[in-house]
Amino acid sequence: MEKIRLGIIGMGNMGCKYAALIMADKIPDIVLTAVTRVRSDRLSEFSHLPIYPSADALFSAVEDKSLSLDAVLIATPHYVHQEQMQKAMQLGLHVLCDKPAGVYSRQGRKMREEAAKHSDKVYAMVFNQRTNPLYRRMKEIVDGKQYGSLKRVNWVVTDWYRPNAYYNLSAWRATWEKDGGGTLLNQCPHNLDLLQWICGMPVSVQGFCHEGKYHPIEVEDEVTAYLEFKNGATGVFIASTGEAPGINRLEISLEDALLVCEKGELKVCELGFHEAEYRQTATDSFRKLEGKWLTLAKEGENTQYVDVLRNFAEAVIKRSPLIVDGREGCKSLLLSNAIYLSSWQKCMVMIPEEDSADELLFEQNFEAELRKKGGRFSPIL
Repeated sequence: MEKIRLGIIGMGNMGCKYAALIMADKIPDIVLTAVTRVRSDRLSEFSHLPIYPSADALFSAVEDKSLSLDAVLIATPHYVHQEQMQKAMQLGLHVLCDKPAGVYSRQGRKMREEAAKHSDKVYAMVFNQRTNPLYRRMKEIVDGKQYGSLKRVNWVVTDWYRPNAYYNLSAWRATWEKDGGGTLLNQCPHNLDLLQWICGMPVSVQGFCHEGKYHPIEVEDEVTAYLEFKNGATGVFIASTGEAPGINRLEISLEDALLVCEKGELKVCELGFHEAEYRQTATDSFRKLEGKWLTLAKEGENTQYVDVLRNFAEAVIKRSPLIVDGREGCKSLLLSNAIYLSSWQKCMVMIPEEDSADELLFEQNFEAELRKKGGRFSPIL
């Protein structure tokens, strides 16, 4: 394969961003071959390509062999990610899907099951924040256990500020029927993905989702979630689109150190000894442990979307490991569903294991609540 012939399904903000990177030759192994649903004011940019009115029209062209593709990039509204991924796989195409996997976790499960039937095809998801050198360093530190195990994680990400005008851009925005959710589903998939990637998936959550607190919308624009992990560690996740100026501060407390990521910097406070041992043996009743603060140097460039697209191409051509394969990419959707369900049912919710009876029961409970909100469901399921 000389170059991967890629079709982009959905030419909104993100679809156009991916197209621009490819057409600027930032991804040498990919050639943009077809697109769908281009806005009238941008038609001239893509006049050299076949432009299809819908994903179905593009798939029909692949099926009747009037269009030759190797892969598609799905950048459409959340509800249709699963059905478009399944159709693409059934046509023998590799798939790169924008986040999230869908609106409800059953969509993610169906996508990973479809991928398993086509193991010769690449199925990846766009979680570009995993390429950020700061988050990669945090994961290395947590996984390496040089400072011991996780004790607590606290992430306040309130710099997602949006005025009312943002929600007025399209009729589908901020509705249960067409968008599927608010802050959790639109702004926070990357944060939730990073949280579980770095710290591990929580075993249970208690969520508090406030709908239309700051904006005239029916979905949530503020979220607080309490998390519990298998080893006894706890956490808090807070997000909002109605808070200014807002911050983005991730704190990870380990047994013998504190990591703080904020404003493009990663700092670590090293205690220099085992806190648990000191706690048990100290004779001074009020002495506080100060530790030593260090700013960790950045390692590598933060080129994110370019990295994800190049990685996808390498996986298709060389079967190289993916930054985020489809199975891994579904975890943030499961976590957000658990936070929603907990908030709606006003109780702690256990996060089920993949491919378990508990997962099926969780899906049924979540979908029953989403139906009450006016959510819709894929015909392919």
